[in-house]
Amino acid sequence: EIPMVMEHRKGTHHLRKGRVSEIGHYYLLTATTHDKIPVFTNPEAARIVLSSLQWLEEQGRICLEAAVVMPDHFYFVAELSDGNLSVLMQSLKGYSARKINELLGRKGPLWQPQFHDHAIRKDEVLEEVSLYCLHNPVRAGLVQNFRDYPYWYCRWEVSCACGVVQSIELAVLRPLTFNPFLAFPAFLASLAD
Repeated sequence: EIPMVMEHRKGTHHLRKGRVSEIGHYYLLTATTHDKIPVFTNPEAARIVLSSLQWLEEQGRICLEAAVVMPDHFYFVAELSDGNLSVLMQSLKGYSARKINELLGRKGPLWQPQFHDHAIRKDEVLEEVSLYCLHNPVRAGLVQNFRDYPYWYCRWEVSCACGVVQSIELAVLRPLTFNPFLAFPAFLASLAD
């Protein structure tokens, strides 16, 4: 169990200023590794983050829409189903840090203490925010097409910018139903290849 009291570093109160956690609202959330160490170039470490997000959904704490794990940070878009953002992120980062440190035989902090959140406003389209999340590997110059990047997940079929839906092995990456993790074990297994 993670303690509810958290020590805050100088200046991080500005990051929390105005932070509101509302159940039923959608958020774009980001967390970065301590000293921006590229931990997630290790496929197992990336899988731990994705599995942790899956667990949060199974526990009814979030409804995950999209996620991408970059070399030194991750983004995800989710509807908050229970609790608040700070406790959610503390739980996610604490669990994944223990597992990843164990995997890599390292000690010490894995994550920067803060996280960034963006409440998705009613005038923003959930798909557009999710596509922003998924296109991070393209903007970082890691791939030409986000589909070529191995560490991403999306609940639904993704449209290209021109509005035409592209077929992309839905049986492996995403089911056509709204159960986002029906095919998730197959997705994780595909990362091992």
